[in-house]
Amino acid sequence: MEIKFEKYQGAGNDFIILDNRNSLYSHLNSEQIKRICNRNIGVGSDGLILLESSSESDFEMKYFNSDGNLSSLCGNGGRCIVAYAHKLGIIGDNTKFKAVDGYHKAQLVSNNQVRLKMNDISSITHFDEAIVLDSGSPHYIKLCSDILNLNVKKTGRKIRKSEAFNPDGINVNFIQKENNRKFLIRTYERGVENETLACGTGAVAAAVGMHYLDKTEGETKIELHALGGILNVDFSCSDKNYENIHLQGTANYVFSGKYKI
Repeated sequence: MEIKFEKYQGAGNDFIILDNRNSLYSHLNSEQIKRICNRNIGVGSDGLILLESSSESDFEMKYFNSDGNLSSLCGNGGRCIVAYAHKLGIIGDNTKFKAVDGYHKAQLVSNNQVRLKMNDISSITHFDEAIVLDSGSPHYIKLCSDILNLNVKKTGRKIRKSEAFNPDGINVNFIQKENNRKFLIRTYERGVENETLACGTGAVAAAVGMHYLDKTEGETKIELHALGGILNVDFSCSDKNYENIHLQGTANYVFSGKYKI
């Protein structure tokens, strides 16, 4: 079978997106998805997204990690599928879509800038020298120094696979403060099992986490610098409850093509 795909990237976090409104690709299994995402024998990406019809919103997003398994929310993938839906003419500049964690609103701010509303965050726990929270996906957040020289793959994998986070594992983020509104971030993503150039839910978790730890001196508009680009997060906070959380950054079309499986 031949699949028609489009590839998008948000801050270097790249995705294969399939228009599945006619259910043509619903039969794809985890091994096939894994092969399509493989950077040596497939198209190559951090994950695969199906755009499907929804009776309650503009469309539904189903996200699979590059290991072929259905996953939790992907923030950058959410922004990219909004750009794709706009290109298809399904939506205008504003949309509401369904994802695994519920409904999300999003806005095309410009041709390649997408602003995505995230779910509220109220539960943050301390774990050794780090904090853990769920921003649509579970994240481990640790403040570090000199993260550019950190072996993220080795260190992140050890934490991700540690007994404390079995059986599902956790995404691991290392954060370095530059100033109250600017932080560097590097992320090891479960399901990809490697460092990615950016992670949307990781950026949200990091921004909220740094505010929670009083590292932003009260600032609620935070700029996260990932290896692949800049992601902006803003929110409101009352008594450690985080609401009106938005993730904004680029969502760019890369190329389209066909792949035979």
